[in-house]
Amino acid sequence: MLRNLLATLGALAIVTGAATAQDTQPADSGAHYPVRYQAPTVQQITSVLNHVRMSIEARSIISGAAEVGPTTEVDSPSPQQEPRWNLVSYPMGVIYAGMVAAADATGDKAFADFDAKRFQYFADQLAQSDGPAFESKRGSLRFLLKPNSLDACGAIGSAFIKARRANIGPDLQPVIDRFATYIRHGQFRLDDGTLARQRPYADSLWADDTYMSIPFLSQMGALTGKSEYFDDAAKQMTQFAAHLFVPSVGLFTHAWHQSNADDQPRYFWGRANGWCTMSLVELLSVLPDDHPSRADLIKLLRANAQGIASTQSGDGLWHQMLDRPDSYLETSCSAMFSFALARAVNRGWLDAQTYGPVAVAGWNGVCSRIDSAGRISGTCIGTSYAADYVYYYSRPAADDIHGYGPTLLAGAEMLQMLKNEHLKFVALPRNPIYVEPK
Repeated sequence: MLRNLLATLGALAIVTGAATAQDTQPADSGAHYPVRYQAPTVQQITSVLNHVRMSIEARSIISGAAEVGPTTEVDSPSPQQEPRWNLVSYPMGVIYAGMVAAADATGDKAFADFDAKRFQYFADQLAQSDGPAFESKRGSLRFLLKPNSLDACGAIGSAFIKARRANIGPDLQPVIDRFATYIRHGQFRLDDGTLARQRPYADSLWADDTYMSIPFLSQMGALTGKSEYFDDAAKQMTQFAAHLFVPSVGLFTHAWHQSNADDQPRYFWGRANGWCTMSLVELLSVLPDDHPSRADLIKLLRANAQGIASTQSGDGLWHQMLDRPDSYLETSCSAMFSFALARAVNRGWLDAQTYGPVAVAGWNGVCSRIDSAGRISGTCIGTSYAADYVYYYSRPAADDIHGYGPTLLAGAEMLQMLKNEHLKFVALPRNPIYVEPK
């Protein structure tokens, strides 16, 4: 699939200022790389981020866009559609967070303005609310008043807090407080306190819910300074890992349910692992240095990073099922891993020489999926928790909303890596990607 796209990379090279894979082969190596095999430049990444932002803007129109129902992992648009995206949904929450990160990394106000305009729309609509009538008539906007799932509030709530801490947009603290109350006291939990669902099986854990809860709880800790939020976030990460992480391969199985707790197959779905790895680095980014769980969480991150790096394909991307090379190469998880590994390298949690090149190669692979209009291909559409491989293998890959937020995050973090005064990219005779501490 990826190699079929190489014929169109010339257009992307014009947009990004990048050379094609064929133009960047080490002259003396005899190698033929399927994607660009060099460190990107600030100019190239910034250009990609701007084109992706413009593509998002075209599909996230404010007027009338929030009147549709909520987007979930199981009701995403079909690959044939290119609809307006719902402004209140967890994939948009990742996009909003990506805009905050891109604004910080690039200094370009356009990224912050994207969030500010949409958050002001939410504030204006909420100011006109009339209780139950608003909830029934305003589609997914009602979840800003009354969330009913982690999907409805966790990712977008985390973005609201990040924007607030960065002084972007209006004050949405009342919404943030409602989300905090729901996640802390309203969402179903297992007896041990782990956040869980009652579908498709009773007492189910989804790896997805790490990102639908842990970044929000972490950001609430950073916003309020209250240890209870940090403690709950660390507890969630630790207990999700206890149920889902498989140390022998360094990966997370997608889900688990209590009725068959000790005898379940393991499906290492790419995006599920991406949610977990991103949640780990989001938590560590704000968790106090003296928190009692910090050392164990870094140890978990390092074990997970080893599993991720070991399953990267020769195209820089990762597969839909990480341990199954016959499954297709998938974009959203590749962006998630590139972001998380780059963040961990930037913060010193992972060795730069070992994992910096993995993150860079991943980013280059993601860029091969982005066309000159900023559209991103190869992203698995919304996906539920299944008990067989056929379901995961057969989920279509498309230009899907799930790929955009992770790509913004990955590009922003790659910019931070290039600007990191403690790291340097080293050109060796045969031009491998090489990053080392200064």
